[in-house]
Amino acid sequence: MYRFNNYDGRLDRELEAVIMVMEALSGFEDKISYDIVGHSGETECLKFVDKSNPPTDNKQRLNVIRKMHAHTQFCMAGDNTLQSVVYAQKTLEAERSDFDEAIIILLSDANLSRYNIRPDRLAAALNLSEDVQSFAIFIGSLGDQADVLTKSLPAGKSFVCMDLKNIPQIIQQIFMSSIMSVF
Repeated sequence: MYRFNNYDGRLDRELEAVIMVMEALSGFEDKISYDIVGHSGETECLKFVDKSNPPTDNKQRLNVIRKMHAHTQFCMAGDNTLQSVVYAQKTLEAERSDFDEAIIILLSDANLSRYNIRPDRLAAALNLSEDVQSFAIFIGSLGDQADVLTKSLPAGKSFVCMDLKNIPQIIQQIFMSSIMSVF
């Protein structure tokens, strides 16, 4: 992600989206539990925010963003997108009785073909659990990668967001879709 940030600002968008989510959820800790987990060529699970200790002020949120940025800059090349989604699904499934809803939102740069990750494998990972709703938001793209990937995935499971002003609407759509799937 760091490598292509100068091309389309994907890392900047990722960090800004994470800030937006942390700020939006601030004050709702008693109603909404969330983790922010990253992945790279080194690991499938790099926890930046733990649900037991979400950031409560701007300084703590800045520290989260600094860690995320530093990791992208110094991690080994590679991709653990599929492993990360599967890990998150299994973790949430194990904790499912603690929550009314379990939702995973994958923020990705859509550069999956570089690592030989086919859309059908991502679709299978996103649909691994019946109890956990999983979605992908593609925030970066070389050419039309994100659009092609979104068309290859199940309808309503993925979104392209090259402009952060659309993140609130996309997340609202995800939450509504998750709520409607219960009925």
